[in-house]
Amino acid sequence: MNALMNRGSLFDDIFKDLAPAFYVRPLHGDSLPSPAQIKVDVKESEKAYTVQAEVPGVSKDEIHVSLDANVVTLRAEIKQEDSQNTDEKTLRSERYYGAVSRSFQLPQEIDQAQARAKYDNGVLTLTLPKKAANGSQRLTIE
Repeated sequence: MNALMNRGSLFDDIFKDLAPAFYVRPLHGDSLPSPAQIKVDVKESEKAYTVQAEVPGVSKDEIHVSLDANVVTLRAEIKQEDSQNTDEKTLRSERYYGAVSRSFQLPQEIDQAQARAKYDNGVLTLTLPKKAANGSQRLTIE
């Protein structure tokens, strides 16, 4: 599966060559991800939707999932810290913080009480049962 964060792109290299004095990259770590970098697979069965989202390198405590009728929102907070010390003198200390969020709409409402989430090896798996349809109801005309 693709990593949530990448080291650069073709456009980064082009701009670096055109204007190297204005191009600054962090000393360590990766740039923060964009919402499109949360890769999502959505599958539908008769009774439920299954969503698999790639969010590697993020603690499960930093992943937030919200359901509102048929809208699913995924949010991940990214915290990268790097500290290198030799003896008592700090040579470098860097921190990167940010968040990425992605929302999408499903064709049918979700039964929020029965929804389940599991996070394993960088993959978030959501099992979202479909809400039972009440069917059509005929109104009596007075």
